[in-house]
Amino acid sequence: MTLTVDLELPNDLERFRLPAAVAARLQALLDRQDSGLALTDAERQEAEGLVDMSELLTWLRLRSQRPVS
Repeated sequence: MTLTVDLELPNDLERFRLPAAVAARLQALLDRQDSGLALTDAERQEAEGLVDMSELLTWLRLRSQRPVS
């Protein structure tokens, strides 16, 4: 069984992005991790949540650009 949900998306969805300060925080956490420094459990959870939010916003922007059939 396939579940389909219809959502009404705002017209200006292409502007939905992480705020600059939030994106900078995520980048700082990822840079620290990439440099070999361990993140605390709280920092790792924060980074995972921010990545999830960023991916959702990206998906919504891409979905809004897709022609409606």
